[in-house]
Amino acid sequence: MSASVETMMYVREKPWHGLGTQVEEAPTSADALRLAGLDWTVEQRNIQVCGGTKISNYKANVRSSDGKVLGVVSDRYKIVQNAEAFEFTDSLIGGEVHYETAGSLNGGKKIWLLAKLPDTEIAGDKTEPYLCFSNTHDGSGAIRVCMTPIRVVCNNTLNLALDNAKRSWSVRHTGDIRRKAHEARACLYLAHNYIQSLAERADRMANTTVTREQLNQILDELFPVDENSSEREKRGVEKLKTEYMTCYFAPDILKFRGTAWGAVNAMSDMISHNAPRRKTENYRENNWGRIMDGHILLDKMTALLPVR
Repeated sequence: MSASVETMMYVREKPWHGLGTQVEEAPTSADALRLAGLDWTVEQRNIQVCGGTKISNYKANVRSSDGKVLGVVSDRYKIVQNAEAFEFTDSLIGGEVHYETAGSLNGGKKIWLLAKLPDTEIAGDKTEPYLCFSNTHDGSGAIRVCMTPIRVVCNNTLNLALDNAKRSWSVRHTGDIRRKAHEARACLYLAHNYIQSLAERADRMANTTVTREQLNQILDELFPVDENSSEREKRGVEKLKTEYMTCYFAPDILKFRGTAWGAVNAMSDMISHNAPRRKTENYRENNWGRIMDGHILLDKMTALLPVR
């Protein structure tokens, strides 16, 4: 496991690229944090330089359990503790909605909690939608929620950028219980709207023919070279195109091959599962971040493809 992926827990094996440890049943958010080793708090401390001089207008966010500095922030920054960040999600849980994964990235600078929604079908395939909640302690962002639908047959991520539905949004932290309930209902509404819009887009893409010539033109736009490109760069581009076509001709793409939906799934397969050229210490973490935020290559291909 990557050194920057500190601790994880989750129910049943899921395609989070090995970033997890299975547990028997889904817990509450408080239990999830405890099982994942995230039941620590953060405090703010003054910053001093050599000689003891205090730096004004800034504070250090420090993990109370071990004194590790998680970030340097403005003195106006308000800490949202792990337990507080995800408390509102408890009202989502019940029936077919349950927690599955919790973990920390970047040495505890970012924590996240994953909840599974009821299974659905997209373009005739079983799809598992997930809501991922995240909170940061380095000042880089607010409490965020993002959609991550998974095509079960190949474990591809299908969080496409859509014009008519949000795939990620911020949540306002509040201590008011009614406001928390409102945020929870809003999350479910936005999640349902995204899945419905994605299903409609997928049906249209599955019924849109894409020829090999069109596909090659799109790949040329995604992976451009020109007369100024070095031989090494050209070889790298050809390797990327070969990797993509290998995914395009995979068995799980067969029924959609020759369509816009097949082209998108092949790109999702490539960016989700192909090994990186350089396996750095935090490559898994970076890939998980792209899954949460939406991968630029998947977004570009979606935008370039013709859709009826």
